[in-house]
Amino acid sequence: MTVLSGVDPTTISPDELRAVHLIAIGGVGMSGIARILLARGARVSGSDAREWPALDALRALGATVHVGHDVENLGSAQTVVYSSAIKPGNPELDAAKERGLRLLHRSEALVALMGGRRVIAISGTNGKTTTTSMITTVFQHAGKDPSFAIGGDLSEAGSNAHHGTGEYFVAEADESDRSFLLYAPEVAVVTNVEADHLDTYGTLDAIEEAFVAFSERIVPGGFLVCCADDPGARRLAERARAGGVTVYTYGEANDADLRMHDLESGAGGGHYLATLDGAELGVVRMPVPGRHIALNSAAALLVAVKLEIPAETAIAALAAYGGVRRRFELRGTVGGIRIFDDYAYHPTSMSAQLRTVREVAGSGQVVVVFQPYRFSRTSVFQEGIAAALALADEVIVMEVYGPGEQRAPGEGGVALHAAIPMAEHRKVFVPGWSDVPAEVAKRARPGDVVITMGAPPIAMMADEILVALEADIPAGRE
Repeated sequence: MTVLSGVDPTTISPDELRAVHLIAIGGVGMSGIARILLARGARVSGSDAREWPALDALRALGATVHVGHDVENLGSAQTVVYSSAIKPGNPELDAAKERGLRLLHRSEALVALMGGRRVIAISGTNGKTTTTSMITTVFQHAGKDPSFAIGGDLSEAGSNAHHGTGEYFVAEADESDRSFLLYAPEVAVVTNVEADHLDTYGTLDAIEEAFVAFSERIVPGGFLVCCADDPGARRLAERARAGGVTVYTYGEANDADLRMHDLESGAGGGHYLATLDGAELGVVRMPVPGRHIALNSAAALLVAVKLEIPAETAIAALAAYGGVRRRFELRGTVGGIRIFDDYAYHPTSMSAQLRTVREVAGSGQVVVVFQPYRFSRTSVFQEGIAAALALADEVIVMEVYGPGEQRAPGEGGVALHAAIPMAEHRKVFVPGWSDVPAEVAKRARPGDVVITMGAPPIAMMADEILVALEADIPAGRE
């Protein structure tokens, strides 16, 4: 198995994690681990480079959280957890090594916490957060009380992680740094396999090999679930079957095991008839619009049925699905202008989401505010990102958010803005954060939909846009 820190996490009992310090505790994955540790009675401390909303929530749960990285923050911690973003030179990481403390990568800590549970691990280039949250929702509605760790806050639970009393642990499995190869799931779900994280893998072939290795991590008696509509996931399914793995597929494809018939999506949501091996399971109705959302729900339904949750229970749970924060999340409405926020920054997920926004906007315009995530990724996928942004009516491009990166000549927001194939008056590059809300107010009109998309900090922009629109209304905008 892959071991990132030199410690085999499967040999660590969850009860051994009693005094734990998490570096960059405010991140989605790290804060989820902190929540589970706190629920299990561990003494938890952590640090982050700046204040985040998640930090106060962790403090309220009993964690000691510091802003800024300092050796003294380690206190009496026996285990230190770090993420891939934390590099040698971080004072807390270096001090932990010098003291001989147990060091665990974020994913290794999660593996340790999974001990004794039946693991359902969800991966894929796009859609894994939504699919993980849907599976969690179904299992909650079925009374299974699963533990879960998701790359976003589940709206219904109001949290990104939970220590459940049930036998299942549902987890989003991150392929970006190969850490998903740590897991040994009973059920593995792969939503799609595309070129991404090329700084880690180099080529699409290497990415596909990693997903094959992920399928080989499935424990005896388990199974793999793949999207039959995605070419990369279909190739994975074929190779996994050839290697002796039990595989089930879902999608609109004629040969999918769980097939979606007559799929329709609109502003009010989507629906389709689901059949499994030709037998009707029922009509699945999703309150959230988008074909990609419907596909994710089919994966959740297939997993549930194969783990003996009644189809009608799963379908009812999906009909009540409340979504995930930062996944087409409605942040407010001002003067007939709706403001949404979404995490998408890969061309495929951006295109899927903007097509959905178009359905929701109806006769109104789609105004997108995009903050690219990482210079290297933006440069590699610039053409695809630009084409996706061109699906909108008005585009505001911000500078790239690239923590720890150096911008190379020709990279960045200016280059991306120039690459968008649309008229100059419909697109603009706005490098200053504080200038964006006024630009939105200048372009948006009643009936329009504004969506902020991209890197994590952009999630905070929606509130500032709402304030700017509120201030603009008395000037005669309505």
